[in-house]
Amino acid sequence: MKSKTFKRLYQDYTKKFISKIILAALFSVIVALSTSATAWLLDPAIEKIFINKDQTLIILIPIAIIIAFSAKGISLYFAKLIMINVSEEVKKILQTDMLKSFIKADTEIIESKHSGKYISNLNFDVNQITRMLSEAYLSIFKDGLTLIGLLFVMFFQNWKLSLIAIIMIPLASITAKVLGKRMSKISTQAQEKSGDLNRYLIDLFKNHKIIKIFQRENFEKTRSETFVNDLKEKSAKISAVYIRSAPVMEILTGIMIATLIFYSGKLIISGELAINNFFSFLAAMMLAYQPVKTLTKVNIAISQGFAAAERILPIIDIKNEINLNEDKDKLIISDGNIIFENIDFTYKSNPENKVLQNININFAGGKMTALVGHSGSGKSTLLNMIPRIYAPTKGGIHLDNQDISKFNLESLRDQISIVDQNTTLFDDTVLNNIKYARPEANNEEVYEAAKFSMCSEFINNLENGYETMIGENGVKLSGGEKQRLSIARAFLKKSKIILLDEATSSLDSKTEEKIQKALGQLTLNKTTIVIAHRLSTILNSDKIYVVDSGKVIDSGKHEELLMQSKVYKDFYERQIKEQ
Repeated sequence: MKSKTFKRLYQDYTKKFISKIILAALFSVIVALSTSATAWLLDPAIEKIFINKDQTLIILIPIAIIIAFSAKGISLYFAKLIMINVSEEVKKILQTDMLKSFIKADTEIIESKHSGKYISNLNFDVNQITRMLSEAYLSIFKDGLTLIGLLFVMFFQNWKLSLIAIIMIPLASITAKVLGKRMSKISTQAQEKSGDLNRYLIDLFKNHKIIKIFQRENFEKTRSETFVNDLKEKSAKISAVYIRSAPVMEILTGIMIATLIFYSGKLIISGELAINNFFSFLAAMMLAYQPVKTLTKVNIAISQGFAAAERILPIIDIKNEINLNEDKDKLIISDGNIIFENIDFTYKSNPENKVLQNININFAGGKMTALVGHSGSGKSTLLNMIPRIYAPTKGGIHLDNQDISKFNLESLRDQISIVDQNTTLFDDTVLNNIKYARPEANNEEVYEAAKFSMCSEFINNLENGYETMIGENGVKLSGGEKQRLSIARAFLKKSKIILLDEATSSLDSKTEEKIQKALGQLTLNKTTIVIAHRLSTILNSDKIYVVDSGKVIDSGKHEELLMQSKVYKDFYERQIKEQ
């Protein structure tokens, strides 16, 4: 699995930066050579200066040591700088790919995901991957080469002592491997807890008013502590596992140094080892301590990185059921007739529950057709199938006798405007929120759309008019004002097909009356499909379909349905009584 993941990360994300990575590796070579040279220089320094009292090298060797340390410092700086740059580039590409996947994904897929966990994937997991690249792989270059260079110096001074030192390295590696497996598991758990906390934070922002109204502050304080504590517990476990390598390494190092001093003492006493060779060997061994220590932790960082990649790559690779058909012909609409033929629909998350069953509907082109039914009957699902937000499980949808699934999706959606009961606005200006429907529109067209949708008056009363920032999801606007902005978008797009899902649900009766007149202009000679809570708004529809439990049970005009549909009659009479 790891080899497959590694290949994918290399091919898609690091291959293009291979020249920079090689350059960082070359700087790592200089670091290794400089460190090794420092240890080796102690041999002639002690022999010539301290033992033989030779004055010729008293200046040259210190200068050489300064040069070696300077070369090491400068090379290390550039190696780290290059790899940090590469890791940030990789981070950008990974996050971009994730966001692209999110944006292009089918709505049903997105609705099945927790937003908080996705945010955690985007931040926590991506950081783990880039840390693996910027720290772990650089350590393999830098510390691996340094260790090889120092081992060479050690063997040059005394091969017997070197063999003793080398025995300790596999022991440290085994320890690191065991800890790495444990770290991978805990890292996954920590990511899940981070996702839970993000999701909870989003809920807090979204439902802050409800918390206040129902006086649940203390309850939410307790919940928040639970989420934070859970994350803290997992993070603490990560730290605990991470630092376990420290005592192991210290114990192994202590044993190694004690053994080496004992054995080297015997060699010096017997005359098999010179003092200058011992100190050079000892310097190399002590300098090797840090690379070995770092390399034992590399496995942990790599395990975390691969675990994160195995969570992220499936998100990037999400396969959509709804094909964009970018290479297919554009859909050309003439009359705007929409026909549903034997449509079934079930959510993949709950395949046992049939949301729609054997739906056959004819939405006449240029006419207004209404859908009526209890909440949860499937009306909105039907509506969302026309722009292919959802794809039918069975059956087909035809627009002017053309199967909409066989044509370019962009050309289909270009012909459709929707005004939803759940108005969606962006944390941007009023102007940009309206222009979202047609970015190339000029300001005069925006003003005209606002005028038709009865927006002009309240927009002009805002602090900065059309340039007013409306806050997250239009928090600075009333429900009716947000609804009217949504209607303005539909005006601006000038589509041939208009979908109205409770389009006036947030409006008072006076404003609704004005909006209905505006909607009359918007929908004139256009294929219009309406879902309305208030039956009074659809009485003049050319045809009304009654939907109940995912089935069409009746259809006809208002007067006909009053005579033949018990469900419709009950709807109507109930609303008459409520007025």
